[in-house]
Amino acid sequence: MPLYDYRCTHCGDFERWLQIADLDLPVHCSDCNQVAIRLISAPNISLNTGRFPKQSEIPQVVTRKQISPLPTRLQQARAGRPWMVSHSPARF
Repeated sequence: MPLYDYRCTHCGDFERWLQIADLDLPVHCSDCNQVAIRLISAPNISLNTGRFPKQSEIPQVVTRKQISPLPTRLQQARAGRPWMVSHSPARF
């Protein structure tokens, strides 16, 4: 059963557990027996997992450090283009 908020003009705010089928029926204040107005409020949704997280499971703040640029993997070829066949004239 959901918990609904109501407001009595004389007594103030109060809560009442009601079935959804009884939502349209008038609700009377328990103190002065006057009809109360239902308030619109945010739902209270609990996603309870049943346990508290351990200290090691709580995310830690990570700061970004200055990282020096990595050395380049490619090096310049010392003898021109080693992957190409020489373009010099053939010597026979």
